[in-house]
Amino acid sequence: METTAINKNTTNKIKLDFKESNYATGRRKRSIARVWIKKGTGKIYVNGKDMNQYFKRPVHQLIVVMPLQETNAINKFDVKCHVKGGGLSGQAGAIIHGISRALVKSDSNLKKTLKKNKFTTRDSRKVERKKYGHKKARRSFQFSKR
Repeated sequence: METTAINKNTTNKIKLDFKESNYATGRRKRSIARVWIKKGTGKIYVNGKDMNQYFKRPVHQLIVVMPLQETNAINKFDVKCHVKGGGLSGQAGAIIHGISRALVKSDSNLKKTLKKNKFTTRDSRKVERKKYGHKKARRSFQFSKR
């Protein structure tokens, strides 16, 4: 009986040639995404993996593709992203911001549609810090009069 060992830690990172591409940075919560786009067939790679492998949830996959769908450029550009920090939702938001900024760099006519859908605007909401004398950011300890 033969057994084959498969090493799960070994991932096949995809090497991509993005020499003639547009670069932009996107941010959301604690996440920072570095995004390169170039003319292509509509493939999206995140941290060296295919987007569907990186983002397992369909909601995140839909969020990432939204700027390309709104500009009807879904099959016109290849996208390569390096994202770090935060959780998956924040990373998806950072990628949207980076893709839309890179699209504006490649074609300034797309700025109107992207701005109308608020993709170029940085979402500055972050987690509020915990204050001393409180249980959480705003939640106080229970008060007992007697």
